[in-house]
Amino acid sequence: MMVAATIICAVCCLVLVWAEYAKAKTIRIVSKTLASLAFIAVGVIASRAFPTLPTAALWILIGLVLGAVGDVALLGKSDRAFMAGLVAFLGGHIAYVVAIANVVGPSHWLHPIAIAPIIVGGLALMWLWPRLHEMKIPVIVYVLTIVTMVIGALAVWHPVLTTGAVLFFASDLAVARDKFIEAGFTNRAWGLPCYYAGQLFIAWSLAT
Repeated sequence: MMVAATIICAVCCLVLVWAEYAKAKTIRIVSKTLASLAFIAVGVIASRAFPTLPTAALWILIGLVLGAVGDVALLGKSDRAFMAGLVAFLGGHIAYVVAIANVVGPSHWLHPIAIAPIIVGGLALMWLWPRLHEMKIPVIVYVLTIVTMVIGALAVWHPVLTTGAVLFFASDLAVARDKFIEAGFTNRAWGLPCYYAGQLFIAWSLAT
């Protein structure tokens, strides 16, 4: 069942990329919604392997659901829709941070490789800064949160979870570029596959 849900998510993601290119609104809505429901399904199915659901697994499921909420919000094109999506994804990242903290305590997160996401996050803020205007504080909070999530995932060094966190981070760079630098299909062409692959990896981490 997990494999089937993964395939559905991947196929819907490919259809979504095409829909973005073709500006097919209805197909975009349907394919994005189904792809997001599919990665939730992967997480739910994977979590059934536990006799009693661990706290970390519960928080990962919460993060997956919040990610899907963010996906639906970003179907809109308005600033309000973007903010709703930002808040939902922020909540999802916080949920992942809490999940990771239940596996490896934050006191163990400061390791040499942690400098990589810090540098990338700092460079991203410098890149976006002139275009952020009134969005400066929300974006700073968001970047700090996702950088923390990636640092924690690197500390856990669970290959599947860590890969998912890094891919999610990469996808957020595509969203930021599309929103603040230059909107266009190219951002979605690589950002959407990174995002859905990231969420699938995070969901699959419950089974590995």
